[in-house]
Amino acid sequence: MIGIFDSGSGGLTVLKAIREEMPSSDVVYFGDIKNAPYGNKSREELSQHTINAISFLKDKGASSIVSACNSVSASLSLSLLDAFSFAPNTLIEMVGPTVSMFKGTNHTIALVATPATIRSEIYQNAFRMIGKEVTTIPIPALASAIENGEPSETLDAIVADAVPHISADEYSTLVLACTHYPLALSAFKKNIDPKIAIIDPALAVARRVKKQLWPMEVGDGKTHLYITQDSNTFRALVADLFPESAGAIEVIQ
Repeated sequence: MIGIFDSGSGGLTVLKAIREEMPSSDVVYFGDIKNAPYGNKSREELSQHTINAISFLKDKGASSIVSACNSVSASLSLSLLDAFSFAPNTLIEMVGPTVSMFKGTNHTIALVATPATIRSEIYQNAFRMIGKEVTTIPIPALASAIENGEPSETLDAIVADAVPHISADEYSTLVLACTHYPLALSAFKKNIDPKIAIIDPALAVARRVKKQLWPMEVGDGKTHLYITQDSNTFRALVADLFPESAGAIEVIQ
């Protein structure tokens, strides 16, 4: 069984991509809505939330883990991973698959993410390893606004305030390095030059999951959804993306 975790609803975009790539795999999803957003947490807080999430997923039978949260990917430590004794290639995070998309290309890249992700410099360092510099732009309020179900006008205003200087003369590509941000794709399209490609890394992550876990993770195609606090936003997204699972959401303490 594949375990997927995120601070809330954003990871559903990754779950959808994984479902499309691996429809017969069993998946258990953990959304830590009670502690969302993760993007404003300290490294110590992120580590504790990560331990809690992985422990929960493993208790539910997950044999492989997908961290569908860029802020968590930025805080993962070798000591934390060693504590869970993962088998090779059974822990997949967001950064590696995202950066790999641009290896050997001539893209000029701007990247939007949470403050925690940018503060860690994990993307900046990863891009340098493939010979690229990337301009990073934090959007502190966006993930929580999405999680709280704020109206589209609010999301438009937050994005407009963050990205006015992104020009097609300087950048060919904008990477959405937070899994919540694709849920505000229309806001980015309204505020970004249409010549700039907007990249949602979910598909690249899903393909990495398939490459590393197929055919090991083959089951009955069941999806189990757990959240730490009830959320109308989460329920609405599940009803839209996974209507067959809309009644299978369990709120845990």
